[in-house]
Amino acid sequence: MKKIIISLICLISLTGCEKIVEGDYKEGTYMGSDVYTSYGKQYVTTSVIYVDSNGAIKSCFIDSTYVQNNVNTTKKTLGDAYAMKETSKNIGVIPGGAEWYEQVKVIEDKVVENQGLNWVKYDETGTKLDGVSGVTITVDSYIRATSKALEQAK
Repeated sequence: MKKIIISLICLISLTGCEKIVEGDYKEGTYMGSDVYTSYGKQYVTTSVIYVDSNGAIKSCFIDSTYVQNNVNTTKKTLGDAYAMKETSKNIGVIPGGAEWYEQVKVIEDKVVENQGLNWVKYDETGTKLDGVSGVTITVDSYIRATSKALEQAK
C-alpha cells in the first residue's frame, strides 16, 4: 500500500506541472523592423515578439518582404517557392539543405529558448551566425529587427 501511495504521489507530481519561466520583459506584443538592401533592391524585415505575464518571451516571428515575378510578398509566404534549399545544400553546412523559413525558425526558436539575443555571435565576415546549426542565411537584418522589438519590451 505504501508503494502505491508513493507511486501515485510521484505520478501526480510529474503530470500537470509546467515549468514557469520568468523573464525580464514587459508583458505585451512588440514589433521591430529593419530596412536592408540586397542585390540593389530594398526590403523590410519585421520581427514580432510576444512576452507573457511572467515577463518571458513566448514567441518570436521573423519575416522579410520580397519581390518575386514583380509581385510583392514575403519570404515566409513563399515557403518552398523561395527555393533556397538547393543553395543551402550546396553550401554543405546543413545536410540536404534547408529553406529560408526553416532556417528562420531556428533563429525564432533560439530567441525564445535563450530569452533574447545574448547567444548571437558572428563569424569573421560578420554576416552569419556562428555555431548555430541549421542556419546559413545572412541574418544581420533579422537580428536588428528582433533587437528593436526586444528594446521596446524592456
